Order: sequence, then C-alpha cells, then structure tokens
Amino acid sequence: MKTINHPVILFDGICTFCNFWVNFAIKYDPKKRIKFAPFQSNAGQLLLSQHHIAIESINSVILIENGKVFTQSSAALRICKYLSGLWKIFFGLLIIPKFLRDFFYNIIAQHRYRWFGKKESCMVPTPEVRERFLD
Repeated sequence: MKTINHPVILFDGICTFCNFWVNFAIKYDPKKRIKFAPFQSNAGQLLLSQHHIAIESINSVILIENGKVFTQSSAALRICKYLSGLWKIFFGLLIIPKFLRDFFYNIIAQHRYRWFGKKESCMVPTPEVRERFLD
C-alpha cells in the first residue's frame, strides 16, 4: 500500500450504524479529504496490522491521522474537524475528559448490532465514492 496523506477512517463494514456514519462523513466532507477502509478489507487488515491493532480488542471506529491512531470518542470527534458546516463544532467536545466521552461512546458501540442491525457483507461503495475507499 502506498503512503496515505489523508486521514483514514477504519470501520466495521458489516455494522449498519457504522455504515450510516461513513455515508454521513462522505456527504459532509465535500473536499474529499477523508479516506475509508472497512476492517474486513485487505487495506483495513493491513492498516490494523501496521498500527498493531488487534481487531478482536477494538469496538470502535478508528481514525488514522498523521500516523497517529485515535479510537472511540476521540476518533469520532476528530473526524468532525474535516466535515463542512456546523459539524466542526463537535471537535471542541474533545475538552471533555476522555473517560466520560468514552463511557457514552462504549454504550452505543457495545449494543450497535442489537440496536441498529448487522449486514451480511461489507458495503459496496457507489462508483461516485469508490475513489475514497482504500484497496
């Protein structure tokens, strides 16, 4: 895989809730700065391995930004700075202590399949956004 000069969101490709948020990020990132890779993809597996992340231990979206790995609420809120409109203000919520932010994040993450569903396979990006997904 070539060097990636964009932030990358790694996500659970079979999670309905995760796919909703990926589509949301695509819609509100008109500058197309963010790239995406499902955990289950070759690119996702390679990035997880390169950053020494065991998928079994992660219950979170992952943001890789400038070589640093962010998980849970830190990843979600840092993604907001790339979005257009008022979504950028959520980046400021990073001032809330991580243990408090992650407490609420983890409740949703632990119940995401039960509350929102699970797909049989990873999402297939439309031709319009295919370039935003890593191979």
